[in-house]
Amino acid sequence: MAEFTWTFDVTDSVYKNHALSSKMRETSVAQSVVMEHFNPEPNFGKGRGESVTITRIHAITEPTTAQLTENVPIPEDTFAISHQRITVAEFGRAIPYTSLSEDLTDFNVQNQVQRELLKQMRLVLDTRGATALKSGQIKYAVTGLSSNNITTNGAFGATSSQNMNVTHAALIRDRLMDIQFLDPDASGEYKAVFRTKGLRGIKDDPLFEEWHKYTTPEMKANSEVGKVEQIRFQETNHSNAFGTVGTGSVLGEGVVFSEDVGVLIEAVTPELRIGLAQDYGRRKLVAWYGVLQWAQPYSDSGNAGQARSLHVGSL
Repeated sequence: MAEFTWTFDVTDSVYKNHALSSKMRETSVAQSVVMEHFNPEPNFGKGRGESVTITRIHAITEPTTAQLTENVPIPEDTFAISHQRITVAEFGRAIPYTSLSEDLTDFNVQNQVQRELLKQMRLVLDTRGATALKSGQIKYAVTGLSSNNITTNGAFGATSSQNMNVTHAALIRDRLMDIQFLDPDASGEYKAVFRTKGLRGIKDDPLFEEWHKYTTPEMKANSEVGKVEQIRFQETNHSNAFGTVGTGSVLGEGVVFSEDVGVLIEAVTPELRIGLAQDYGRRKLVAWYGVLQWAQPYSDSGNAGQARSLHVGSL
């Protein structure tokens, strides 16, 4: 029986009588915080094909002057439209177990297997969503206490040698507002998801400590960052989604983004499925399965007004 292994206490028989606890302990898993930033694409679902095409209209160039002259026709401008196709894929994993394990154990094996599969599914979806968040073209490497290297071609241009701090949060906010023209969300905030180490860099910054010392000292006590420079920071410890990068893994990786950053298309929403019993019911299966995909609406552009995210990381 693969699920359980029993051994003798002495050579030929059981010398001790072991009592089995009635409580099943479960392993903790990493946090999942990314999926909440993705909204399912409307009018797409089962029976709608394998892909959806997103239509994007580009901004009209601001003229040097829009003042008109009498008897002269109004000048005409043009606008451009582009498209991005997102294609779904199948995702899933399964766990086999035997009827013998159900017959001999005091625990409900199927329930425990389902609980662990749901944890795994949550982590897999979180990692795939993080990949989409990081797929934007704007890359920000932290090269010093107040210096950086920024590229807009989807590839990092330098190795990060410094962790995040309040100064970099300010530089990122100004870049998003003044150069990229990213709109904050309805609450007037940019959102950010960072690995724990990245937020530790901000929390240990004397500027951050001084800022909160008299106004909100409980933030330091609760190890919170909250909102800094119009950016609402969210922490994750999910290493497959966001790593520690740079020289000596000095930087906690993260993404800062605006609203409408994530597109989620679902043909089949991820769900648990019970497999058909095999070998006359002796072998059983439980799986999670879904048909979906994650993307950014402008993942192919670093242009002002189009790019939706800024990825903080390293070569």
